[in-house]
Amino acid sequence: MTAHAPITAASGCSEPVVQRQRGQHAVFCGLTGIIWMHRKIQDAFFLVVGSRTCAHLIQSAAGVMIFAEPRFATAIIEERDLAGLADAHEELDRVVDQLLSRRPDIRLLFLVGSCPSEVIKLDLSRAAQRLDKRFNPDCRVLSYSGSGIETTFTQGEDAALAAMVPSLPAKAADSPASLLIVGALADVVEDQFRRIFADLGIVNVAFFPPRRSTDLPAIGPGTRMLLAQPFLAETARLLEARGAERLAAPFPLGVEGTSAWLGAAAAAFGIGQAAFDAATAAPRERAARAMERYRPQLAGKSIFFFPDSQLEAPLARFLANEAGMRIVEVGMPYLHRQHMAPDMGLLPAGTLITEGADVDQQLDRCRAARPDLVVCGLGLANPLEAEGLNTKWSIELVFTPIQGYEQAGDLAELFVRPFNRKQRLSVQLPAKAATHQAAAPTGGASCS
Repeated sequence: MTAHAPITAASGCSEPVVQRQRGQHAVFCGLTGIIWMHRKIQDAFFLVVGSRTCAHLIQSAAGVMIFAEPRFATAIIEERDLAGLADAHEELDRVVDQLLSRRPDIRLLFLVGSCPSEVIKLDLSRAAQRLDKRFNPDCRVLSYSGSGIETTFTQGEDAALAAMVPSLPAKAADSPASLLIVGALADVVEDQFRRIFADLGIVNVAFFPPRRSTDLPAIGPGTRMLLAQPFLAETARLLEARGAERLAAPFPLGVEGTSAWLGAAAAAFGIGQAAFDAATAAPRERAARAMERYRPQLAGKSIFFFPDSQLEAPLARFLANEAGMRIVEVGMPYLHRQHMAPDMGLLPAGTLITEGADVDQQLDRCRAARPDLVVCGLGLANPLEAEGLNTKWSIELVFTPIQGYEQAGDLAELFVRPFNRKQRLSVQLPAKAATHQAAAPTGGASCS
């Protein structure tokens, strides 16, 4: 890194001792990635080939949509499919025909595998190839696995984007250098980053996934790549195999992370420090002012991360360095050392990092530590709340726009909400009632 984004790990844990765990884990499956992906790629449709449980899960995660027709559905695997009484491929073709006749606006159809489709060995890759020959170029058909057997919920996005990489056009040998931002971002965040890149003088910028599936960026030597999300290991590998160069940087959470992330792009394109400061001064100042409101409510409080989204290390870095929180443990579903190195290098010295999951052991450590706040999945949140611990749903941190300068205050406020909620729900006895209760006899029969 250059002076644009100084990263020093002198006081951090750039070479942490990572505690690996293997055991029972509690996370959402990769199907839930559809909830933000179908909103991002506006002409795509996600057809889950799964059970009614899969359908209920996605609907529960998405909430009730009244005013818009969602761009996802479930092709239900019935008992006759499981028993082999029906040809699953013929049934799938029939469903796809019905779907595309009803929704001719679909330009990209994902066939999404689930636990049930994988159990009965339904080859969705072969089905996608067959259907793509029928409907392309009007509609491209791709497939990926969203099964939760061995994956966590953010890996659904990685699988979907990885399925799209072979479709990206090749970059011409004589074309100028370009910047590719990889990872689904809210449209408002994408627009903010695009304006900053323009102010920096970087105009040849593309975002992947695009808002329209037909606006695919060209990839090849000369493509510089910044990861906007930390859970895109397979997508990054495939893009690098196509010639893209990944720029190492912390992820763009908070002032520190966003400045270093933008600084990596500025350094790669030869932009001087003065130009970088001029382009980022105003949003950095706004972000710093926004953080001033929430820092006093977070400073000094302890936080424990259960492994769920893969955002844990960047979030811990943000909360420790910019909000003054004390990190008890950073649990991560899996650790990609290259992608996580910049954020891990900025964590406070001695931070405990666990890779993988053994939920029983993690619960024991969490209960022993009694942290002020626990970041975890929905399945753990209610039991921990019942034990008197404050919790924050990790899935909310994926659904909510949190990247960039303008969202720094919003990100901090997400962690303030559990404390405000507990304060509003707390019930204090009136002074007279408290006095009467104190004077009540302690032995014998009590009066109601």
